[in-house]
Amino acid sequence: MTIFLSSPDMSAAERAAVIDAFDSGWIAPLGPAVDAFEQAMADRLGRRFAVALSSGTAALHLGLLAWGIGPGDVVPTSTMTFAATANAITYTGATPYFIDADPCTGQMDPDLLEDVMAELQREGRSVPAIVPVDLLGNCVDYTRISQIAAKYGARVLADSAESLGASHAGVPAGKHGDAAILSFNGNKVMTTSGGGMYLTDDEEAAGRVRHLATQAREPVAHYEHREIGYNYRLSNLLAGVGIAQLSRLDGMLERRRARREAYAGLVADVPGVEVFQRQGDVDDNCWLTAVVVDPQLAGFSAADLATVLVAAGIESRPLWKPMHLQPVFAGAPALANGVSEMLFRTGITLPSGSVLTEAECAVVDAALGEFFSAHLRGAEAGELGIEPAAISLV
Repeated sequence: MTIFLSSPDMSAAERAAVIDAFDSGWIAPLGPAVDAFEQAMADRLGRRFAVALSSGTAALHLGLLAWGIGPGDVVPTSTMTFAATANAITYTGATPYFIDADPCTGQMDPDLLEDVMAELQREGRSVPAIVPVDLLGNCVDYTRISQIAAKYGARVLADSAESLGASHAGVPAGKHGDAAILSFNGNKVMTTSGGGMYLTDDEEAAGRVRHLATQAREPVAHYEHREIGYNYRLSNLLAGVGIAQLSRLDGMLERRRARREAYAGLVADVPGVEVFQRQGDVDDNCWLTAVVVDPQLAGFSAADLATVLVAAGIESRPLWKPMHLQPVFAGAPALANGVSEMLFRTGITLPSGSVLTEAECAVVDAALGEFFSAHLRGAEAGELGIEPAAISLV
């Protein structure tokens, strides 16, 4: 049996919500649960409009299309992210421009972003939007990025797929930027199995996203289409799950934060190992807790740690492989400083879900504790002249 990174946290409330949605007769996409889910999320985040969609990727895609972004445009985005962000930019025909990261947070480095914006302006390139990504549930520096965007006349579409429940400068994730997107994929803090949401204060943009998401059907009795649309709306049944999940969100966030604090305690006295992004925990949703390992100080690598966890039935994963290193984006422009590559080599995510049982947490903590203790004993033995190979690491 595997202990997973972030399994869905479901309860009787979600089951009842699905039954209610089912009994309403609204089985296909759209319906009263979708309307209620959109309103509840807009209210929580302080946005005027929310559009529930089939995925966070769909929200990114339509959010860009709503602004008219397409071929000939360049869209700077984070290189330290999942492929969905870059894919959505590419769907429009625009070119993603990958920006490297800050070493402490892994987030888009605003200084590098400014360098890129200045360069593209000198070249006369069209840069209508920036898509920063909230890595692992921690918000980017929206204060700086929004200032840079305004300076160069670009809009900000905040990829907050991972960060619901986090905040920056007192403003919740989902409210930053000219528009923002959320993901409700099965591994997120809250889930609708699959799903996402587009959020904005711009009525015209929200209407445009809603129109494109429903196959761009014109409001007439027969099926009339004047442009290409998409089948991107959220199911009414899944929206019912989302309503129940949102009502439980704060408790799920608390459990994830407690898990991160437990990991921080485990690595506190281990040289060369620290919890990634922990300095931002006050504003973080702790979606996934990761540790970074300096092999020179620790005496082992992140890959060594992953091997031990896999053997114990514990899921772990490296941090995102930077987009500028992905074969599919080999020809895309990038400004890289080596930080994201370093984090990919040295970072590893650990089980972080709010549904983890006490027994599962105990298994994970024991495996980590034994591994760290063995290496500390090995280091001490080495100082005493004892051959390290003679010491068991089990």
